[in-house]
Amino acid sequence: MTEEAVAFKAGTLTLEGRLARPTSQTSAPGAVVCHPHPLYGGSMDNNVVAAILDALWALDFATLRFNFRGVGRSEGEHGGGAAEIEDVAAAVRFLSGQAGVRSGDLALAGYSFGARVALAAAPAIAEVATVIAVALPVSMMELPPMAGWDKRLILMAGDRDSICGPRDIEAFRACAEPHASLSLIAGADHFFGGFERELAARIVASMKAETA
Repeated sequence: MTEEAVAFKAGTLTLEGRLARPTSQTSAPGAVVCHPHPLYGGSMDNNVVAAILDALWALDFATLRFNFRGVGRSEGEHGGGAAEIEDVAAAVRFLSGQAGVRSGDLALAGYSFGARVALAAAPAIAEVATVIAVALPVSMMELPPMAGWDKRLILMAGDRDSICGPRDIEAFRACAEPHASLSLIAGADHFFGGFERELAARIVASMKAETA
C-alpha cells in the first residue's frame, strides 16, 4: 500500500500523518492508527504500528497513521493523554472526509498508550464501530470505565507482557463483554519484537471473525 504525507488540524494545532487508500476499491472502510507513548520515543514509525497497518491493508482498509501533538512535525506538546483524545477525533474527521472512505464504518487502532487514547476517544465518535487495542497498558494506567460500551473491541497482547499482564487484560476483557475478544500471543512481550507478523495475522483473523 502506498502512503502519502498529509497534515490536518486538531484545534489550533497542525498534525502530520500518512494516508493510504486501496486502489482496488471506490468505497473502503477506514482506520486511524495511534502510536505508543511520546515520552518514551513513541511515534507513527513504530514497529507495532507497522504491523497493525499490515493487517489493515490486508483487509483493504484505508488508513491514517499520525503523530500525536509534540511528536515529529506535529505541533504542540504532549498533553498527558487527555489532549490526545482531541488529536484522535481530528484524525477520524480527516479520514472520514476522504473520497472513497466509508465514514460510518471506521476503526480505531492503537498500541500501548495509543490503545489507551483510542479506547477513551471511541465512545464519543459515532463513526467508530471497532477498536483494536494492542498491548493496552492495563497494569500501568487508569483505564476508562466500560459500562455501556457498545462497540466491537479487539484486544491483542503478548503473554509475557508486564505492562499489559495476561490476567489483567483478561479481567478487562470481561468488563467489556459481550463486545470484546482477546488474543494472547505466546512468547511476546510488550514490544512484540520478532512477533510482528504473528500480530498482524492475529488482527486479520480477529477482524474476520468479528465480521463473519
